[in-house]
Amino acid sequence: MRSRSWISCRPKLAGCLLGCLGFALMPSLALAQGPVRISLDEAIQLALQHNHTLLAARSTILQSQASEITANLRPNPTLLGDAEYLSPTHANTDYINNASEFDVGISYLFERGRKRQRRLQTAKDITAQTRSLVADNERSLTFSVATQFVNVQLAESTLELAEQDLKSFQQTVNVGELRFKAGAISEDDYLKIKLQLLQFETDFQQAQLAKVQSLSDLRQLLGYESVSSDYDIAGEFDYQPVKGNVEDMQLKALQNRPDLRAAQQGVTAAKSQYELQKAIGKVDITGQVNYTHVSGLNTASFFGSFPLQIFDRNQGEIARANYAITQAQEQQKAASEQVMTDVHDAYQGLRTNDKVVTLYRSGYLDVAQKDRDISQYAYQRGAASLLDFLDAERSYRATQLAYRQALAAYLLAVEQLREAVGVRDLP
Repeated sequence: MRSRSWISCRPKLAGCLLGCLGFALMPSLALAQGPVRISLDEAIQLALQHNHTLLAARSTILQSQASEITANLRPNPTLLGDAEYLSPTHANTDYINNASEFDVGISYLFERGRKRQRRLQTAKDITAQTRSLVADNERSLTFSVATQFVNVQLAESTLELAEQDLKSFQQTVNVGELRFKAGAISEDDYLKIKLQLLQFETDFQQAQLAKVQSLSDLRQLLGYESVSSDYDIAGEFDYQPVKGNVEDMQLKALQNRPDLRAAQQGVTAAKSQYELQKAIGKVDITGQVNYTHVSGLNTASFFGSFPLQIFDRNQGEIARANYAITQAQEQQKAASEQVMTDVHDAYQGLRTNDKVVTLYRSGYLDVAQKDRDISQYAYQRGAASLLDFLDAERSYRATQLAYRQALAAYLLAVEQLREAVGVRDLP
């Protein structure tokens, strides 16, 4: 019976073992799929979560919140005490009770003018401004990540073009070699073709280096440990039309730019500081209660003191805080004008780059491709000179590279406009 049970359980046990083995192999299978590919949105999220410069800036918010705790604290009371007329030769209870003097008291500073409330409000206003400044750091980091992402796309597209050109020209060199051996072209022409191959190989190596370096620079922005060393990007390097007019975008920027919001909150913080300085000018009162035991008598005393504001009424700090309000208001106006200028310049840059990309896409790319193909076909059949073919090849490469650079400039202009408006979603 035991052997039968064991035999009947073996298929189940084998299935369990295979399942466990498959589960254990899942990570290695996942790793075998290749490097991680991230999109632009994913890259931005990784940077917002792992960029150390931004994380350091975010700590200023916590520091400011800690300052709120300090600002809201009340003054500590002061404990007083003394003993007089003690004598080592009369260390007995009667002498201590009837001849010695003991005083115990407590004093407290009563703040007037709502100083604590003013301190707390000022600290809260500074915290709000700090949050907006950190949000502006996030906006700048997002733009930097998007810019570097486009640089990686340009590098990959340039590498792809260089690889295609190298393969295509290698075929031309092979055909030239056959024609030279057949006596159809001179050795000089063949050597010129082969020498030209060096430029294609150099371009390919330089394009590989540009991709590696651009990926490394992007990784630095994302947080070095947030992605693996063999990561790559995902996303089409292509034209993305943007609609909308400059007036609507300027209005949206005035509503969303965190640096402008920080400037507006700076005015509020300056006004809070002015109210605090006026409160500091109010006279505080120190109250004190003492218990005294002397010569067998127990008494209580009450004291009060306050400074006479004859000279120092905090008038200098009050005046300074008042001028600081004017400064903050001017800074707010300057920030508002900067927002309008940023959006206007970014919008005009986008429109200009859009026109350049449209020109290439309107037919010039096809013309360059067709001219190169015709020259290559004619040269391989002896109907065109070597110089004509090499000139068509250079024109094609120059046009393709210029288009990719124009496309990258357009995509960067889109990101510049997004940064200027303060939002990722454009019409």
